[in-house]
Amino acid sequence: MTATSAAVRVTADPGVGARVLAHPAREEIRIEAVLHALSDPMRLQVVRELAAADDELTCSRIELPVSKSTTTHHFRVLRESGIVSQTYRGTAKMNGLRRDDLDTLFPGLLDAILAAANQQADRLGED
Repeated sequence: MTATSAAVRVTADPGVGARVLAHPAREEIRIEAVLHALSDPMRLQVVRELAAADDELTCSRIELPVSKSTTTHHFRVLRESGIVSQTYRGTAKMNGLRRDDLDTLFPGLLDAILAAANQQADRLGED
């Protein structure tokens, strides 16, 4: 998806001069992109942490064992696939799971994937 083809979905008034990130509109989210994004262990870890959080998290609150540029790439893939929303609040980039959008488009998918990922983590002793 290119910046020109993506619909911009703003979750909060970013204010004058604020950076706005492109997000696909709900109707543009495709199952292929969602499944591809969730097939990577690092991105699945991010989604698991966001699902467990009560609120949005900054990128720095989610520690991944990869470089900062690779972490940025993973967040971009999640945003462009429609799984997460990212908004700037001051200098912090906040990340939230687009659960309502995903549950509307693909009922039960996110819950099933999260349950399977949690069972796998338990089985492999990863938590």
